Amino acid sequence: MVNSENKRLRRLAADIRIKSLECMAAAGGGHVGGAMSICDVLAVLYGKVMKYDPKNPRWEGRDRLVVSKGHSGPAVYAALALEGFFPMEWLGTLNKGGTDLPSHCDRVKTPGIDMSTGSLGQGVSVACGMAAALRKKGSASRVYTILGDGELQEGQVWEAFQFLAHQKLDNITVYIDNNKRQLDGLLEEVCNPFDLQKKVEGFGLKCTTVKGYDVDEVLKATEESMSEDGPRVIILDTIKGIGCSFAEETEANHHMAFTKEDAAEAADEINRRFEAGIVGKEEIYE
Repeated sequence: MVNSENKRLRRLAADIRIKSLECMAAAGGGHVGGAMSICDVLAVLYGKVMKYDPKNPRWEGRDRLVVSKGHSGPAVYAALALEGFFPMEWLGTLNKGGTDLPSHCDRVKTPGIDMSTGSLGQGVSVACGMAAALRKKGSASRVYTILGDGELQEGQVWEAFQFLAHQKLDNITVYIDNNKRQLDGLLEEVCNPFDLQKKVEGFGLKCTTVKGYDVDEVLKATEESMSEDGPRVIILDTIKGIGCSFAEETEANHHMAFTKEDAAEAADEINRRFEAGIVGKEEIYE
């Protein structure tokens, strides 16, 4: 359904994609595939769901976001810049000497980042600890965390899921970016994940699967996760590189070298697709 809220969030997702590409292009390339596949959930979180104050990034009453797949940092940086956490010009400094925007999320350097990530598997454990601590303090703040599907091969993730279920934490929402690819190829070929939803449910957690590139579905599932009996884990059925024309059509799109001209051409296509109501080549909003 296309309405004013849908259009606003889709526009934000498109802008996050464009600014992410500009950010990476300034560095000569980056982790484009996994950055593109989380732009829609970032638009929902920053555009509608989370409580935060760009002028006071450490505000105690804020909601927390842990992007456990820290190599998707450029997408997070784009969202933060668009929401006013730091000047847009910073996006041109990715990975350069003295930058406050390293390739992976860094809570010390970058305003708005709640955890330094990049060592896969660790983010969800810390996110669960944050949620437990906030509950103990009686805080109304929530925690959101985004994992990669390849990251689920780390055993620490499942230990965290077991802790989450045992502690009955209802102030955390876990997203799995199921874009079907990891660094070395297709998940099914590298290490078959089998049925992710059944695996998660086997650890005692309510789980749902939505189209990760549909802001309406992501928003609805997220709002449901805020209730006591809502899903704790939301599997985002996505496509690696979705929204970026040159990445969608490339199998090895985990990390790519590309130019500012490539980014500009992709941005034009993102804007054309936005006007047409689509994200990827075959994904159409009804």
